[in-house]
Amino acid sequence: MTRMLSPSSVDELAEIVASAGAPFRLQGLGTKATLGNPVAAAQVLSLRHFAGIEIYEPEELILEAGAATPMEQIEKALAQKSQMLAFEPPDYASLLGGPSGGSLGGVVAAGLSGPRRIRAGAARDHVLGFSGVTGTGERIRAGARVVKNVTGYDLTKLATGSHGSLLAMTSIIVKVLPRPETQETIVLQGLDDETAVQVMADAMQAPADVSAAAHVPGEGTYLRLDGIAPSVVSRRDQLLKRLARDAGVMGEADSARLWTGVRDVKPLWRMKDAAIWRVSVTPTQGAAVAARIRQQCDAVHYFDWAGGLIWLAVSGADDGGEGAIRGAYTAGHATLLRAPATVRARVSAFEPQPAALAALSKRVKQSFDPRNLFNPGIMVKG
Repeated sequence: MTRMLSPSSVDELAEIVASAGAPFRLQGLGTKATLGNPVAAAQVLSLRHFAGIEIYEPEELILEAGAATPMEQIEKALAQKSQMLAFEPPDYASLLGGPSGGSLGGVVAAGLSGPRRIRAGAARDHVLGFSGVTGTGERIRAGARVVKNVTGYDLTKLATGSHGSLLAMTSIIVKVLPRPETQETIVLQGLDDETAVQVMADAMQAPADVSAAAHVPGEGTYLRLDGIAPSVVSRRDQLLKRLARDAGVMGEADSARLWTGVRDVKPLWRMKDAAIWRVSVTPTQGAAVAARIRQQCDAVHYFDWAGGLIWLAVSGADDGGEGAIRGAYTAGHATLLRAPATVRARVSAFEPQPAALAALSKRVKQSFDPRNLFNPGIMVKG
């Protein structure tokens, strides 16, 4: 039987960790429990009481909230001030079969970024600081509102994407930005993967400030433009002239719905029993990598990040398609987001690290969590 611990204060959390005799599976709202490798821990350390917006300064473009604060609450508060999280965090509820939304801590711990990443940067570029407790029970605060990180590490970069393997975050400070006044999406149809990737690359190099570029085979190739309305119209017309192809244009409402679907992996929702992978490669290599994978396994795919992110749903492979996928590129990495339990038990969710990088990761883990209390095995399959 799993033991649940739910501290209601940082002092109580620190005491629980300092006196722990067994490891924990960290949990916020529980929406991303299947991400990463299965965790070998008989007790859950719930951070659900660390919720709520603590500081929001729209003029300073800063928001601080408890790690378990629902994303819905944060997005509502930002919308009231016409602001946003520019890295466009996705909602994987429909993909993973969990409750909707998730928490700020879950998004940051998993390092999740949406379509705007190619223009605005990744989640780690928007996390300014955090508070939490290390694996020794030490309280820690890093990033914004302090002079420096005394350990010598860029702690916000380390914590973002660490999947709770280094520390238990209790609050997070993020940078926010103004929300675009409007958006439109140029739609091109009938392009094969190779042509679509070339078109997206050309669009990204144009002075059109494209904020997102995706290609869904059999449906369309999409280029998003956003900002103030006159600028969007001007940039749209210039880009259409540069592309010199037949194209349609989606208005604001349809464009917003489209990119929410791309962000949340809607093109693969129907693949209920498939293994779901996200493969990050050089954008210009996206089409070739996808072609090699599809030659070796039954896969449905689409591209985000102008070809740099390949989403895959693989059916009927005993290894979930790992061999075909991780053998299809020389530079890049593949992450298994969802798979049957038998596949997750055998296949590493994350790209195996070279020896030198693995040794460095081990030293970082030892620095923050020397007793291996937090999410043991979630990053490196034992």
